[in-house]
Amino acid sequence: MWQFVKYSLATVFGLFLFVIVSLLLLAGVGAAMGSADEVYDLKDNSVLRLDLNRPIVENASTEENPFAALTDIYFAPPENLGLIQVLSALERAKVDPKIKGIYLDASFPIAGYAQLSEIREAIQKFQKSGKFVYAYANSYTEKGYYVSSVADKTYLNPNGLLDFNGISVQYTFYKKALDKLEIEPLVFRVGTYKSAVEPFIREDMSEENKAQTSSFLQSINTYIFDKIARSKNIPVRKLDQIADSLQAFEPSNAEKLGMVKQGYWDEFEALLKKASGEKEKVIYVSVNNYLKAKNPIDEVEGKDRIAVLVAEGEISGTRASEGNIGSDDFVKELKRLRESKSVKAIVLRIDSPGGSSLASDIMWREIELTKKVKPIISSMSNYAASGGYYMAMGTDAIVAQPTTITGSIGIFAAWFNVDNFLKNTLGITQDHVNTHANSNFMNSAGALTDFQKSVVQNSVNKGYLSFTTKAAAGRKMTLQRLQSLAGGRVWTGAQAKQIGLVDELGGLDKAIEIAAAKAKLKPGAYKVAVYPKAKSFVDELLSSATSESSMTERFLAKNIPWSTSVLEVNRWKKREGFLAMMPYLMEFE
Repeated sequence: MWQFVKYSLATVFGLFLFVIVSLLLLAGVGAAMGSADEVYDLKDNSVLRLDLNRPIVENASTEENPFAALTDIYFAPPENLGLIQVLSALERAKVDPKIKGIYLDASFPIAGYAQLSEIREAIQKFQKSGKFVYAYANSYTEKGYYVSSVADKTYLNPNGLLDFNGISVQYTFYKKALDKLEIEPLVFRVGTYKSAVEPFIREDMSEENKAQTSSFLQSINTYIFDKIARSKNIPVRKLDQIADSLQAFEPSNAEKLGMVKQGYWDEFEALLKKASGEKEKVIYVSVNNYLKAKNPIDEVEGKDRIAVLVAEGEISGTRASEGNIGSDDFVKELKRLRESKSVKAIVLRIDSPGGSSLASDIMWREIELTKKVKPIISSMSNYAASGGYYMAMGTDAIVAQPTTITGSIGIFAAWFNVDNFLKNTLGITQDHVNTHANSNFMNSAGALTDFQKSVVQNSVNKGYLSFTTKAAAGRKMTLQRLQSLAGGRVWTGAQAKQIGLVDELGGLDKAIEIAAAKAKLKPGAYKVAVYPKAKSFVDELLSSATSESSMTERFLAKNIPWSTSVLEVNRWKKREGFLAMMPYLMEFE
């Protein structure tokens, strides 16, 4: 049925897609070729516009999409903003005499709290230069206000709203739907807290899952409220009262509480003009354009490099699909960096909830080999959980943000018995001819015998023992101690630091600093290079717009909101082998 839907949609849009993509590619290639070597002419008294209202990924091309206003979401990926590019721009801007300050536009940032924390910290470093940071929004989400509260002045439209009521997380459960469809989930796991399978076998959260979720939410909330309290000079206890009673929802109340200043856009822009020294109009420069301007920081001489290797997305298997991690590509890239004489140390930047345990183990092995040759440090972003932690545990040191989601050390296997669904709902039956007693084992979407179930569970148990044994060795703990912290339990970076699963708290800059020290490189005596290279607009268009599955998923996501749940179930069917991952649909609100 799902294949029928996909192929039908692809047929309907196929011809139109071909024409549109062909035209876009021809024009896009020309635009890319024409602007590749251009240096942006940065004007005096410029204001860096930091627009965070886009999907924030770890690394993104600075090439602008020439069809941003025309291209439909079905045919092109969204314009991403690279965290690494934002940090680089802020580092440059604080010493650039042509940049007078920052206009922070963070109404509804599409990012995790760890990424936003890293940006917020970089803005604070920028403020030490004495330059201004002003923020404005018609409305603020919880994440938007968290970032914007760091500004010298945080403005809100008088008729807008401020969503300030604490953090929540919502899970979606499919058990009743599966029961109605007569689909039986077959689940095998180790660990009381390994809750990734709960949506398929429960109608609500288990007590263990509620306990761990409450724990890490409180940890994140405590950190965020503390940062806001320091920036706005409001006691945390008062912020708790404001959140509980929704006092800041109305802009007038939020202003009385000292959280924002009310103002319309023209009033705010008048302040920007005055602060930047311009009388006619504000001279805005985007992050991407600014990075094309002449770098005010002198380039480091010499060939010594610290390589930042980005591993972002779900660990989908040995071969990566679009936007995911595949061990084949990862191993190839890491081996190349290991053998490079100019690369003196490597920082592994991880943003992953986990995935294939096989692929995770293959990458762990390559990390172990690399560690024998040169320093390799982990830098955790939003997520480095389960398979993401599997990657990190073999490195020389682990650095995480206090709001990073990590741990979830566990393993499970799951698939679905659809025999009754096919027979009773669709009228489809299956039959088999086997040469041996278990010839159709794991090849059929049907029931398992007790013996087959025991084989799977034993394999999962073995995988868990392997995971925890390697983690214990990496963290220099006893196996008993490590397993007391494992069992699939999720921790924040702050909690993980306290219990020994993480070495240092900080961002990418901290990890680079540690890598340089271990490689005995002096500050300012090395270059930082990011791998793999970010895809250009044309590359993204080729890989995403022309992908049948990508096109179909974007169409469904835009027009049928509940389809995300169906797409998630479909992704489960495609995942390779046993899994080491956390609840994939977890969203902070």
